[in-house]
Amino acid sequence: MKARQCGAAWTGLVRACHPEPTVAVTVLITALAVVSGRGVLGCLLVASAVLTGQLSVGWCNDRVDLVRDATAGRDDKPLVTGASGPRTVMIAAACALGLCVPLSLASGLTAGAAHLTGVAAAWGYNLGLKRTVVSWLPYALAFGLLPAFVTLGLPGHPWPAAWAVAAGALLGVGAHFTNVLPDIDADLASGVRGLPQRLGRRRSRTLAPLPLVAACAVLVFGPPGTPGPLGWAALAVTAALAVATALPSGANPRSRLPFLATLVMASTAVALLLVHGATLA
Repeated sequence: MKARQCGAAWTGLVRACHPEPTVAVTVLITALAVVSGRGVLGCLLVASAVLTGQLSVGWCNDRVDLVRDATAGRDDKPLVTGASGPRTVMIAAACALGLCVPLSLASGLTAGAAHLTGVAAAWGYNLGLKRTVVSWLPYALAFGLLPAFVTLGLPGHPWPAAWAVAAGALLGVGAHFTNVLPDIDADLASGVRGLPQRLGRRRSRTLAPLPLVAACAVLVFGPPGTPGPLGWAALAVTAALAVATALPSGANPRSRLPFLATLVMASTAVALLLVHGATLA
């Protein structure tokens, strides 16, 4: 019985860290480190730092939102169902953050500072900025600094190209809108009034694709050389999906089209970022 309870507690803790975005961001930045030329040890350090940072952010988010999630009847949240305890989650968040600091600094002082600034921005979002008109800013800062974390750990500690930082920041803003879009009405009911919530579902649905289209354009025209067929194709797909979200079928509040379209656009921009990873610095 104890083994079963222990297993359930660990499962709840894993679910509370927001495993999907945690794994996705960790895999993306590790892959970016690989294609940019970081060695095996450097890539392992990047993966470990990003993973612990994302774990701390995810656990912090669920702990801070416990009362709001309970009021909304979120039975998909392990803290609400009792699958994991608030104290356990907060201790896990603190431990992950404590590990993130030396793991980040192991890539170098400047690289570590860049990553820790992004993690601090994400914690700031959880602790209050998500309720303000600048709710997009922590996402822009955190995602924009991720390429810097990768390149500043390379020999010579070069800063990333401006297009890489701009694309990362735009991806972050797009991720913010994409993440919030399905829950805008519930957020408003619970008093969360970030930028997407203030704009409302209709305007947010229309605006959500714009930073992702802009990120794609930056990734097509920003890197050295002329855009190839892959870049043009990615830009065409992204633009078409942006238009699709504005069609009447996408206006249905229950339609999953806007959310799914923005996910595909984000994936397209991420793929382009990886393709140009060797020219980040």
